[in-house]
Amino acid sequence: MGRLTIEKIEEIFDRSGSYQMDEDQKARVEKSYLFLKDFSKDKVIYGINTGFGPMAQYRISDDKLEQLQYNLIHSHSNGAGQYIEEEYARIIMICRLNTLALGFSGVSLQYLETLERFIENDIISCIPVHGGVGASGDLVQLAHVAHTLIGHGQVYFKGEVVDTAVALESTGVEPAALMLRDGLGAINGTSCMSGIAAVNLIKAKKLIGWAIHTSSIMNELTSSYDDSFSSELNASKLHKGQQKVAGIMRDLLKDGSVLKERNAHLFNEEHIKGQEYFSEKVQEYYSLRCVPQIIGPVLETWESCKRIVEDEVNSANDNPIICTDTQNVYHGGNFHGDYIALEMDKLKIAITKLTMLMERQVNFLMNSKLNQIFPPFLNMEKLGFNFGLQGMQFTAVSTTAENQTLSNPVYVHSIPNNGDNQDIVSMGTNAAVMTQKVIDNSFEVLTILMISIAQALDLTNKIDLKSSATRSFYNFVREEVPTLKEDISLKTHQEELKKKLLNTEKDLF
Repeated sequence: MGRLTIEKIEEIFDRSGSYQMDEDQKARVEKSYLFLKDFSKDKVIYGINTGFGPMAQYRISDDKLEQLQYNLIHSHSNGAGQYIEEEYARIIMICRLNTLALGFSGVSLQYLETLERFIENDIISCIPVHGGVGASGDLVQLAHVAHTLIGHGQVYFKGEVVDTAVALESTGVEPAALMLRDGLGAINGTSCMSGIAAVNLIKAKKLIGWAIHTSSIMNELTSSYDDSFSSELNASKLHKGQQKVAGIMRDLLKDGSVLKERNAHLFNEEHIKGQEYFSEKVQEYYSLRCVPQIIGPVLETWESCKRIVEDEVNSANDNPIICTDTQNVYHGGNFHGDYIALEMDKLKIAITKLTMLMERQVNFLMNSKLNQIFPPFLNMEKLGFNFGLQGMQFTAVSTTAENQTLSNPVYVHSIPNNGDNQDIVSMGTNAAVMTQKVIDNSFEVLTILMISIAQALDLTNKIDLKSSATRSFYNFVREEVPTLKEDISLKTHQEELKKKLLNTEKDLF
């Protein structure tokens, strides 16, 4: 199969790609399982002939070893809250299949083939959002995946939530039979937090791309000076993300004719001669002028997060680790989710800052005293009697405030549990779920900004002077959202635009 990249995961998420184990993966899995089966005879190996966690001091008799694996799955299938969305759950299952197929876990091939058949037949485990603390990995959430693979619990199937038995009967898929350490291998890892993190990255990339685009148009709307995103200014600061954002902005705006050059205005003595007060702004507000410096670190955070999440998805992230090369079994903590927890906290902080930028841009367009171009709230009708986009601004502010609260880090909120065996934990799944919420919220604010920009473009009545990228943007929005004149609710249009944004590729970097 090769390295499972975010790009490959996006193809699977969009249903344009699939995941199937290749023969090399199957051979590694079988080799690992057979080695462990032989090696574990007459030895004490965690999770095979011992209890789990702080009860690992208890040896399990040979006649109870298989039931031990079932007991583990049943006892840990006690999550709470709503189910993780189906498409996220699907990626979680694929991430678990990918890491177990590395051949470091000693699970049976038949267990992985059952997981593969579930995915192929769109039998997707219903996974509660609350449960794991991200220390021995996502024990509770992954237990719910394993619970369905042995025929219990509930699954998404043909657009509905049904008992697993119903889906198995409909497709003819047989439940897995747990052997050796299948139960522990199934749940002892970071695939839930990693799967959610991977989808978060897919959506965050689109969000960042649109934020660069909308910020570029904001500069066109105000006929800003073009030097804030010039190559000369941004090359003088060494951050690659800043330089990349500035370059994208230049490319998006290259064929427009409304941006100003300082040489033709404030650097032109004839233009400013005798003036004591400059009615023309000398510099734009930060939400327009500092776009490369604000979005640059967001972009670099995304790039760093992408690398680390990919490494986690393609790592053996359970315990113990079975190494057929050295003919040994190693006990440690590869299941610990700190890498994902920290990256998700960093990503949600970056995305919240992006949301704050978008909210400030909305405010700029709404506030006529600030922009000195547009009527209050981009109102096209009678002021005081009609209200324009005033109601939308409240939503943008409220949603941004929620993101600011959600962006408190989870990485530093360890709570010991499991009889203090897990005395310092990652909370990685919580971090990933909260980041998912922050990203979803950000699309709400982005939608409002895009509607506001389209309304402002209508008010300028000079769309033909704008760049081709801006004109395409305007058409993109207007396909879903009409120009607002009389006071009507645009809620349904907002929802359709958000859906369109999530389903549209925005590949600017």
